[in-house]
Amino acid sequence: MLDMPDPTEGRAGTPKTSDPGRTTLPERALAAAKPLWARRYQIIGAVVAIALAWGFGPGLLLGRQVTVEKVVRADFIQSVVASGHVEAPYRVNIGSQITGVVTDVPVDEGQIVKAGEPLIQLDDREARAAVVQIEGVVAQAEARLRQMQELALPAARETLTQAKATLTNAQQAFDRANALASGGYGTRATLDEATKALDIARAQVRSAEVQVYTNSPGGSDYVMVETQLAQARANLASAQSRLTYTVIRAPREGVLISRDVERGNVVQPTAVLMKLSPTGETQLVVQIDEKNLGLIALGQTALASADAYAKQIFAADVVFINPAVDLQRASVEVKLQVKDPPPYLRQDMTVSVDIKTAQHPNALIIPTTAVRGIGTPKPWVMAVKSRRTVRQEVTLGMQSAGRTEVLAGLDEGALVVPATTVIKEGARVRTSVATQRSP
Repeated sequence: MLDMPDPTEGRAGTPKTSDPGRTTLPERALAAAKPLWARRYQIIGAVVAIALAWGFGPGLLLGRQVTVEKVVRADFIQSVVASGHVEAPYRVNIGSQITGVVTDVPVDEGQIVKAGEPLIQLDDREARAAVVQIEGVVAQAEARLRQMQELALPAARETLTQAKATLTNAQQAFDRANALASGGYGTRATLDEATKALDIARAQVRSAEVQVYTNSPGGSDYVMVETQLAQARANLASAQSRLTYTVIRAPREGVLISRDVERGNVVQPTAVLMKLSPTGETQLVVQIDEKNLGLIALGQTALASADAYAKQIFAADVVFINPAVDLQRASVEVKLQVKDPPPYLRQDMTVSVDIKTAQHPNALIIPTTAVRGIGTPKPWVMAVKSRRTVRQEVTLGMQSAGRTEVLAGLDEGALVVPATTVIKEGARVRTSVATQRSP
C-alpha cells in the first residue's frame, strides 16, 4: 500500500512532530554558550587584564609621561618692564596779568600754537583810552622841552647879550664920572648915578646868566621839563604794556593740554587759564619697583610703546632716577627722554617701557618655572637623564621676563621638569618637549 500523507500536516495551528535526530538553532546556540558561561569569570578577568595592560602598560614599562623644558643657548637680555605716562620736562601755566573780561578765546584744547600766537583776548577799551590820554601828556611835555630849547634858551641868551652891553656902557659911564670927580670937575651926584647904573647893569648880567643856565641842558628848569617828559613817557609805556596785557599770547611753541576759560569770564591775575606743553623734549615718567632699583642706571636704553599704539615701538634713554622712594607704592620714579618722539605721542598718554639693564651673549637659558628652590642658597632642577629624573643643583645668573640664566650645572640641550610637576627623583619618565618661546 501506498503511504498517504497526513491531511493535518502543514495546517495552520497543527504542530509538527520533531525529528528526534535533528536540533534547532536556539538549541545549538545554548549548547555552545554553556562552556563559555562556565568559564565566564576567566573571560572577564582576561578582558580586564587586557584593558589594564592597554591603559597602564606603557606607564609601567616605559615610565610616566611628562612635559619637559630644554636648556637653550642664546643671547640673554635682562630688562625691567614698567608703565607710566608721557610728560613734557615742564609745563607752562598761562594766566592774565590784569583783571578783565574775556572777549574772545581763538584757540581750543589740544591745538598746537606758535610763540606769540594770541590765546585769549580781554576787553581793551579802558586800556586804549588810558594810552591815548597819556600820549597827550607826553606830547605836552615834549612841547615844553622844545619850547625851552627853541624859545626860552635863545631869548635868555639874547637878554644876556643885552645885559652885557648895558654893563659895558655903565662901566664906561662910571669910569668917566669917577675920573671927573677925582679931578674936581664932576659932581658927587653924577658919580652916584653912574655907580647905581653900573650896579644895575651887573645885576642884569647875573640874572641873564642864570636864565641861560637854567634853560640850558643840566639847568634846573631844563631838568624839570626833562623829568616831566620822562615821567610822561614812563606812564605811556606802562599804559601801553597794560594794553598788551589784554591780549594773552603763547610764550613759546607747544600744545595746549588744558583750557579753563570762556568768553564773558572775568579773569584774575592769580587764575590759571590754560596749560601749555612746550614742543621739543618729551619724557616718559614711569614707576620702577623698589626691588629693581639696583638694576637701573642713567644712560640705559629702553624700548617704549604707547598703549594706544602698542605695535609701534620707539627708543628712549634713562635720564633721571628719583633719589627718594615712594613709601606707599614701594616704587621709584624714573624719567626717560625720547629724542625722536613719534607724531602720535600725546601728553599724559599711558606707555609701557622695557629698560635694557644687562646683556650676556651666548648664555644658557631655561624658563624660571623650571627652577626649584629659586630663593634658597642652593637652587636645583629636576633633570632627565637616561629616561630617569635626577636632582641637579645649578648656579643661576640673571633673571628676566620669566627666563633664567644658568651659569653652571646644566649643558645645552639638557631636559628639565617644570617645578610645577610633582615627581620623585629616580622616576622613569617619557618626555615631550614644551614649545620654546623666542628668547
